[in-house]
Amino acid sequence: MTATLNLPAPAKLNRMLHIVGRRADGYHELQTLFQFLDYGDTLQLTRRDDGGITLTPAVDGIRSEENLIVRAARLLQDETGCRLGADIHLTKRLPMGGGLGGGSSDAATTLLGLDRLWGLDLGEERLAAMGLALGADVPVFVRGRSAWAEGVGERLTPVTLDTPCFVVIHPGVAVATAAVFGAAQLTRDTPPITMARALQGGAPSWHNDCEPTVRSLYPPVAEALDWLGRRAPTMLTGTGACVFARVETDAEAKRIVADLPSRFMAFTARGLNLSPLHAALGR
Repeated sequence: MTATLNLPAPAKLNRMLHIVGRRADGYHELQTLFQFLDYGDTLQLTRRDDGGITLTPAVDGIRSEENLIVRAARLLQDETGCRLGADIHLTKRLPMGGGLGGGSSDAATTLLGLDRLWGLDLGEERLAAMGLALGADVPVFVRGRSAWAEGVGERLTPVTLDTPCFVVIHPGVAVATAAVFGAAQLTRDTPPITMARALQGGAPSWHNDCEPTVRSLYPPVAEALDWLGRRAPTMLTGTGACVFARVETDAEAKRIVADLPSRFMAFTARGLNLSPLHAALGR
């Protein structure tokens, strides 16, 4: 049995995000399109026989036992009674509070990686259900396909999207999702549409209902949207802070990044319909 796995934890983009209502429990009803990128974090998972779970390096501001990676490993142990453990090393590239799903992706990679490393073979349905207990975005990373999502983002239907190049800018601030969803001015009544209509409309008609609120609450995000928007059609991903533009070629993406103001950080990536994690695991 393999003792160590090195696995990607890819970023995601919300190619569109509509808020169509608010539930009695305070959660918002969403309609969104998830797509993966060929860029993200990396986890090295090494099996240990004593049941211990370690995570290195420490993440600033988060106790180890509160980190989604450790919580995912503990949940897998609790749900299965597995007595194996793991030493987990995280190479972090995705910003916290960036809207790229970094923590959720890390959790999903932990679940799928340890399922393989510990020889559990639980299957996608059970792992996705565990993922939902950790966060609404975890199941899409567990399932690993571009998806139309509804509910709080957990009701997933696989779709095939175009796979262009993207420029992704991080404006240097972390957006608090709770602050965005709690804002009085947030649009919460966009009329629901069907998946077919969303896909038929395509990128020119897609938008993110969170964008006006995030613009007003976080001026650096507004600056990034305006700067990138002068070069290509630009949108916020999730609740931000990252913004992205779809471009036709790698060369165009690199030209945009070369002109980037020093106050911003950026990377280029290709959109994918199959998660790099699933490709690595041969799923």
